Order: sequence, then C-alpha cells, then structure tokens
Amino acid sequence: MVSLVQLWLPILLSAVIVFVVSTIIHMALRYHRADYRKVPAEDGLMESLRKFDLKPGDYVVPCPATMADMKNPEFVAKKEKGPVLIMTVVPSGMPKMGPQLVSWFFYLILVSILAAYVTGRALGPGVHYLKVFRFAGCTAFVAYAIGLWQDSIWYGRSWATTFRYTIDGLIYGLMTAGTFGWLWPR
Repeated sequence: MVSLVQLWLPILLSAVIVFVVSTIIHMALRYHRADYRKVPAEDGLMESLRKFDLKPGDYVVPCPATMADMKNPEFVAKKEKGPVLIMTVVPSGMPKMGPQLVSWFFYLILVSILAAYVTGRALGPGVHYLKVFRFAGCTAFVAYAIGLWQDSIWYGRSWATTFRYTIDGLIYGLMTAGTFGWLWPR
C-alpha cells in the first residue's frame, strides 16, 4: 500500500500534464468545433428569449410539473409538436476564463487524487510500471470519460460529441497513467 502523501508528485504533475494536453486539444487541434451547431436565425431566437430574462441554469421545454403531467394530453401534444429543448443558460457576456481554468485544474487534481487512492490501495511500492499504469489509467479514464455517457443516454447529447470527449478522457487517462508509472515509489 502506498499513501497519498507519497504520491503528491505524480498527483500534481499528472494534473499539470493533463491541463497542458487539454489546452492543446481544445486550442490547437480544434476537433471539438463540431460539438455544437449554430441555430438558424440565431439573432431572432436570442431576441425572443431575451424578453423572458432567463437566469443562468438548466432548462427543459416543455417541462412537466409532475410525473403525472407527462400523461396529460396537452403536454404530450407539446412534446409531439416540438421543438423539445434541454438547454443551459450561462451568464451574458464574454466568459471569465480565469475562474473556469482554476476550477478545471482543481478537478484535474481531484481525479489524480482518486487515481492515486485506488492505485495506492491496490499496489505497493516497487511495483512494475505497467501494473501502476493499468490501475491509475483505468481509474482516471473512468473519472474523465464514462460519466459523460449519461448525457447522451438521458439528455440527447450527440453520441459523436460524447465520443470525442471519451477520446479526450482516454488521452487524459493515459497521461495520468504514464505519470504515475514513471513516478511510482520504488
């Protein structure tokens, strides 16, 4: 067994490496450009939504008040007629990237801590690189990718988008695995 304190360096360094790799993926490779499509008549839609003064949050349209409402003929007719939306409203204006990047980095550290915990409980010091790689990589991959699948299952997110994020999660998991394997206590 290896304690989390002994794994502070691979925890921190794997978070830094994944932060850099994620920046390259999103800024240089740009394959996530296909994640969202432009709405036709965007200006008109934005103008018509402005009058509702929607606060930041998650919305669904049409939205039943209760489970029983889902059987109501009026609700069923709205669903059939469409459009049906699941949307997230964010604050107006340009995004403040600083707080988002700080939150992202703390998330990366949390995933690395989880990978360290699982790997450290399963393996002792001096274990072969590939054993550490498997445990840390699998744990990190699950944390980075598998939880995203439920958005495609339940909320209609494009499976192509989920697949692209799963590839990202696999890359992040491999980076985490390599870092832990490299810096595992002897």
